[in-house]
Amino acid sequence: MPLLVGDKTIQLGDVADVYRGFSQPAQPRMRFMGDNGIGIAVSMRKGGDIIALGKNLETEFAQLQKTLPLGMKLQKVSDQPVAVQRSIHEFVKVLAEAVIIVLLVSFFSLGFRTGLVVAFSIPLVLAMTFAGMNLFDVGLHKISLGALILALGLLVDDAIIAVEMMAIKMEQGYSRIKAAGFAWKTTAFPMLTGTLITAAGFLPIATAQSSTGEYTRSIFQVVTIALLVSWVAAVLFVPYLGEKLLPDFTKTGHQAPWYVRLWARITKKPQPQTVAISQDHHYDPYQSSFYLRFRKMVEFCVTYRKTVIATTVGIFVLSVLMFKMVPQQFFPPSNRAEILVDLKLEEGASLTATEQAVKKVEQFLSKQKGIDNYVAYVGTGSPRFYLPLDQQLPQASFAQFVVLASSLDDRDEIRRSLETQIKQLLPQVRTRVSLLENGPPVGYPLQYRVSGEDLNLVRKEAQQVARVISENPNTTNVHLDWGEPSKIISIQIDQDRARQMGVSSLDLANFLNASITGSAIEQYREKRELIEIRLRGDKAERVEVASLASLAVPTANGTTVPLAQIAKIEYKFEDGLIWHRNRLPTITVRADIRTNLQPATVVGELAESMDKLRAELPSGYLIEVGGTVEESARGQSSVNAGMPLFLAVVMTLLMIQLKSLSRATIVFLTAPLGLIGVVLFLLLFNKPFGFVAMLGTIALSGMIMRNSLILIDQIEQDRQAGHPTWEAIIDATVRRFRPIILTALAAVLAMIPLSRSIFFGPMAVAIMGGLIVATLLTLFFLPALYAAWFKVKKTA
Repeated sequence: MPLLVGDKTIQLGDVADVYRGFSQPAQPRMRFMGDNGIGIAVSMRKGGDIIALGKNLETEFAQLQKTLPLGMKLQKVSDQPVAVQRSIHEFVKVLAEAVIIVLLVSFFSLGFRTGLVVAFSIPLVLAMTFAGMNLFDVGLHKISLGALILALGLLVDDAIIAVEMMAIKMEQGYSRIKAAGFAWKTTAFPMLTGTLITAAGFLPIATAQSSTGEYTRSIFQVVTIALLVSWVAAVLFVPYLGEKLLPDFTKTGHQAPWYVRLWARITKKPQPQTVAISQDHHYDPYQSSFYLRFRKMVEFCVTYRKTVIATTVGIFVLSVLMFKMVPQQFFPPSNRAEILVDLKLEEGASLTATEQAVKKVEQFLSKQKGIDNYVAYVGTGSPRFYLPLDQQLPQASFAQFVVLASSLDDRDEIRRSLETQIKQLLPQVRTRVSLLENGPPVGYPLQYRVSGEDLNLVRKEAQQVARVISENPNTTNVHLDWGEPSKIISIQIDQDRARQMGVSSLDLANFLNASITGSAIEQYREKRELIEIRLRGDKAERVEVASLASLAVPTANGTTVPLAQIAKIEYKFEDGLIWHRNRLPTITVRADIRTNLQPATVVGELAESMDKLRAELPSGYLIEVGGTVEESARGQSSVNAGMPLFLAVVMTLLMIQLKSLSRATIVFLTAPLGLIGVVLFLLLFNKPFGFVAMLGTIALSGMIMRNSLILIDQIEQDRQAGHPTWEAIIDATVRRFRPIILTALAAVLAMIPLSRSIFFGPMAVAIMGGLIVATLLTLFFLPALYAAWFKVKKTA
């Protein structure tokens, strides 16, 4: 390119080196399996089908691969459709197991033909639930599928209650039509109220105004849809099926259950006799030896009501005290196969130094078995390929690996190998090996924030906090999020001398920027691309720090002056990154937990030491807990904010159904008793009480009140029919024994497959334990409480 200088023309290449190159300082880059790469992220549009998107992309990739130059190829780094497909497959498997368990419970306890009615209602309710989910735009994903399995044990409750009532009345001589009508009349509206109360148990999830609430909201949506359609099926579809499928006992008579007959055959005992049934002679199942023994137990509880109530209250108080022994958790780690490896060099390190550290880790990973692929992001963190990913800021001294293991077993083995060897591989680099999170992204589980006006004092106090955390044997990777101060070169301009030379501060800043970094002077068009042309100083001027003093600074009269004559060059340290929170400089002390302890437990261990540090802080300075504990408290607060609405809805429904504040209060008092079983089972199975388990415990109260409501309503029906209150309490409890036990059994056993889930496991265990204990208390404690509340005396 010719340049006109005075009256002479020279070539640009005579006075400057012209070449193609990459921008300096270097920009963040991506490496795949040890080679440089360019990442392409494809996101699904709202309302799309991720599985269909994956198939379409496979077709497009195959076509694009043919057009690439030799030596270049397309590789998948993260495949969300495959992850979703695998997750759906696992949950469908669990759903199938739960369906089989519910069917076995129905057939075993109700008999073949009665159980067949329940069996036919399951696909109908599931189909209607899927239709409702589609109508309200609730997609199939991990949370909604888990909620569907959770609801499965509940959606057969109404069907079991309705068909069991029909079967009992037909055994008592009713025709099929009359039995169906009686079942509708006596159970439809109590079941509706109970269904709405159960759904209301999930209401705080729907009203939670937080990222945690948003993450779990579909639990409420799916369960509510499933429960409502199950009630519709129970009052419309089940009576019709019962009329078609239930045996006509006036023709066949009543036979003992099949398992009783089978046991008699195995033990070679006489077969139970068939009881003839007619309008004049009916079979009373409640006169069997089992029900007679159960009746005596209920009579005992009602007679010694004070002892039963005091014992129950004592066990409840003990459970509340033992709750402190249950490990606390926010969300468990993800069960995805990816591993995250973070590398953080000293503050101010160059991208080149970071890339050298990355290459050492790549060499290590290339020798490991069980890895499908690995990708490194140099100078930045991974883009969001997973919703709860804790994304990192671009920083030249930072790099992040995403390692995809072949299986979960391989993932755990590779993680252990990395944790033990990466510190030896990179002793000067702060490293972290972690798994993907569930729930809202938190990052480091253990965090403390130190805030105040003075930067130096904030750093000093933060170092004290870090020292206290480091002394705890359960912590590791303790560090400050500001990092150490960076080395800088400070140029202090001698303004008087600079003015004499005709050099302004702006002129000097522009000159230094052009010499060291480079200044964009033009763009060069090459076909469809625009390439930036940058002018900068010679390499020797840019690389050697000592050459700064001799840089020739142009002056106003066309001459030059060495930089050292108009400015003083100093070497200093300053913070390269400063975080503010609520307008105050804030340092976060972060740490991992090296054991299986939960963050809340470690925070409890550190509480006394942190309180001492807080007591010594000057006015206006703060030490606050962050991380998992803070996010969990925020999520719980958002759920607790919905509790008044939940209580108001439940009390309104109880008042509408029972038309009595006293009876509504009795039902309401049974709700917390499930905590006894929750604490017992969580301790027994060593499960943490996390956010999802908390949601299950709140929802459990709705399930408990539903059973209590149905029993209280039955007592009131018997009283209105003219039965003395004492007999009404005992007879109603005996008659409601089988439906209460069967519905609880179906719900509990349906939770067994879900209890293996990392995410929903604690919730399933909490509901199982709470429902088992609460069901027993409904049958024994509730009659005693009713009798004590209304001062019922035994009739002569």
